[in-house]
Amino acid sequence: MPQGYVRTADLPQVIPVFPLDGALLLPRGQLPLNIFEPRYLNMVDDAIAGDRIIGMIQTFGGTRARPMLAPIGCAGRVTSYAETSDGRYLITLTGVARFRVANELPVQTPYRQVRAEYEAFEEDLKAPEPDADFDREHFLEALKAYLRRHSLDVDWQTASAAPEEALINSLSMALPFEPAEKQALLEAPDLCGRRDTLTALLEIDAADPGESGEPHALQ
Repeated sequence: MPQGYVRTADLPQVIPVFPLDGALLLPRGQLPLNIFEPRYLNMVDDAIAGDRIIGMIQTFGGTRARPMLAPIGCAGRVTSYAETSDGRYLITLTGVARFRVANELPVQTPYRQVRAEYEAFEEDLKAPEPDADFDREHFLEALKAYLRRHSLDVDWQTASAAPEEALINSLSMALPFEPAEKQALLEAPDLCGRRDTLTALLEIDAADPGESGEPHALQ
């Protein structure tokens, strides 16, 4: 049960959103953010003073000044906060539940706010049961091929032992996929669907010939 929320009805219906393409937050995942734009500093101030919920969301189309919001994002709770000497905020969002954008609200705040619908994502509040059919060996082979092509590396001991949800979600969030691919991972109906989508992305990418180089640790 993430952050004490028992039902999605307990979550705030109106939330601020942080549009950031390529950034993915998933339930129970942790996303560190470096906040420096004044409007988002304001957003964090207001979130900290309230229920600490911020919605991470991607964009598509629209204008550069005001891109359209993706239909689905993920609400996260500020679980870590620090202020730097130059006025930036270093925060960590812990994913609570995905939401569908019902509508964007006309607001006076410099940041955008939406009315969020969580009903379709009630299961996000509960950690999934272990899947006995998870073929970890096959998955790790696909991951190795992908990482080799991108000159990346991971802690293989951790990858071999991590619970399935932690492994799949952390890789979905951390690997350098395109925004549309990140959105597909977000919108997968459940962990099994996300695992299948992630495996397909790894295998499709690794099948494309590319240059290899010295591996770098994946942060």
